[in-house]
Amino acid sequence: MTIGDEILFGQITDTNTQWIGTELTNVGIRATRKTSVGDNAEDILAALGEALARVDLLIITGGLGPTKDDITKHTLCKFFDTELEINEDALQLISDFFNRRGRPMTELNRQQAALPKNCTYLQNDWGTAPGMWFEIDGKIVVSLPGVPFEMKNLMTQRVLPRLLTFFKPPIIRHKVIRTIGIGESTLAEMIEFWEDSLPQHIRLAYLPHFGQVRLRLTATGDDENQLASELAYETERIMPVIKKWVYGYDHDEMETVVGKLLMTQHATLSTAESCTGGFVAHKLTSIPGASRYFTGSVVAYDNDVKMNTLGVPMADLLDYGAVSEQTVSTMAEGVRKLMHTTYGIATSGVAGPDGGSPEKPVGTIWIACASPSRTTTRMLTLTKHRAVNIELTATYVLDLLMKCILEEVAQ
Repeated sequence: MTIGDEILFGQITDTNTQWIGTELTNVGIRATRKTSVGDNAEDILAALGEALARVDLLIITGGLGPTKDDITKHTLCKFFDTELEINEDALQLISDFFNRRGRPMTELNRQQAALPKNCTYLQNDWGTAPGMWFEIDGKIVVSLPGVPFEMKNLMTQRVLPRLLTFFKPPIIRHKVIRTIGIGESTLAEMIEFWEDSLPQHIRLAYLPHFGQVRLRLTATGDDENQLASELAYETERIMPVIKKWVYGYDHDEMETVVGKLLMTQHATLSTAESCTGGFVAHKLTSIPGASRYFTGSVVAYDNDVKMNTLGVPMADLLDYGAVSEQTVSTMAEGVRKLMHTTYGIATSGVAGPDGGSPEKPVGTIWIACASPSRTTTRMLTLTKHRAVNIELTATYVLDLLMKCILEEVAQ
C-alpha cells in the first residue's frame, strides 16, 4: 500500500511497489494486490481493514515525514488503538543524523522518533523516518518511508530477514522467454497445447511491451533445484515452436543482446536517427561497456544534415522524400562510412501526432541496417502516438540489426 496524494495526483511515479514485489517473490512471498491511498485518515483506515481481511502481510510505504500531511503514524495508532511515544533509540539516531551534518534538529524532526507503543522499531540507517513492525492476530503490518533508497535499505536489512523467520514461505522462481515480431494472440494460439500441459505448480503469463511479448513462467515449490530443472525443461520443450521469435531470456533487453553479439564478433556500430531523435543511441549507451562496440550517432533531423553529413542525394529527397526506403538506406550506409563501423542503422519516419499525409500517414517509419555485405530495409506501420512510435521504432531497428548480424555470421 502506498500512501500519499502525490502518487494519486500523478506527481511522482510509484516505483516502490514494483521493487518490493520483486523482492518478496525472491523469498517466496506472493504479492496479491497493490493499493494507493491519499493523505486521508478515513481512506487509510478503510484500506487497512480491507487489506488485513485478505492477506497475511501488508507493507505500507509513505506518509512518515515530519510535516502535517504525513499522517501514517497517527492513523496507525488509531487503527491499532494505541498512542505515540518517543523511542529513545530512534531519537538518538535522528540526533546523530543532524549532528553529523551540522544542522539543528527541530521539534518536527524530534517527533519523527515518536512511534506507536505497540510497534517494533525498525532502524533506518539512511534517513530520519523509522520503520515500524506490527503483529496482529498472526498477521504482519510493516510501515516504511516512501523515499525509495531508504525503503530499500530497510526492506533488505530489517524487514526481509524478519519475514523469513515469521513466515515459512515456499520458493517462487520465474523464467522469462523474450520474443519479438509475433503478436500476443497469435503466440497464445501457437503455444496453447504447451500452456495447457504445464504442471499445476507452474503458471504462464503473457507480458506484451512495445512490439515484444514476454512469456513468464512462475514455478512454486519447496525444492529450488527441482524448480530450476522444471523451468529449464519447459523452456526447452517449447523452443522448437517459437525459436525464430525468441531473442533472449529473463533480464535480457534488445540493446543488451545486440551489444553482446557485436562484442562476440568484434564488430562496431553507429546510428543515424531522424524520427527517433537519438533514442536508439540512448538505449545502446545505457548498457555499461557500450563504448567497446558503439562508436557514435548522427541525429539527422533536418534534411540538410541528411544530405551534407550522411550523403543522401537531394534528388532522392525530392523524388522519394525523407521518409523513404531510398533515404533511410543511404543514411545507414552513410553513417557506417562516416564512423568507419561494421554496421550502421538508421531510422526515418512520421512519428506524429501530425505531419502525415495520405501517402505517408502518421506511424509510417522506414528503418535500415547497413552491413559489410548488404543493406536491409523495412517499412513499419505503427500508431498515431509519438512516444509509442519512437519506442517501437527503436525496438524494431535493434531487432533488424540483430538479424543482420546473425546473417553475416552465418555466411
